[in-house]
Amino acid sequence: MNNTLMTVGWREWCALPEIGLPRIKAKVDTGARTSCLHAFSVEPYEKDGQQWVRFGIHPHQGDTETEVFCDARVFDQRMVSDSGGHTEERYVISTNVILADQQWPIELTLTNRDTMKFRMLLGRTAMEHKIMVNPSESYLLGKPDKTLTQG
Repeated sequence: MNNTLMTVGWREWCALPEIGLPRIKAKVDTGARTSCLHAFSVEPYEKDGQQWVRFGIHPHQGDTETEVFCDARVFDQRMVSDSGGHTEERYVISTNVILADQQWPIELTLTNRDTMKFRMLLGRTAMEHKIMVNPSESYLLGKPDKTLTQG
């Protein structure tokens, strides 16, 4: 295990190539335990005896016209409280996140974030033993290549 923590700003570009998102802005949120991803039209289905979910995402801040549809195996379903104290049951997926030149699996809950500034929150569990946050900086890691593919 690499004992050097990657320093990130309070917001960073990352990639989720397994679900077809080569670039997405994420708020690095040390106040959130679990990471979450914007999702709409969430539809569960069965594939090869396992539960999957198909969902849409508006990957760009302030743009509800651009839509990307993703498929992922359901990892779990959990009751999650948002920052306003509202509780909802959410699907949880597990997928690799890429920040700079590092990649590791994270869990993401799916919820509609159309009214929120960031389409993704990177929570504490995903950062553990990997990341140190400099809250006065942004985009320290640069922008992922738009053509990034799983590798």
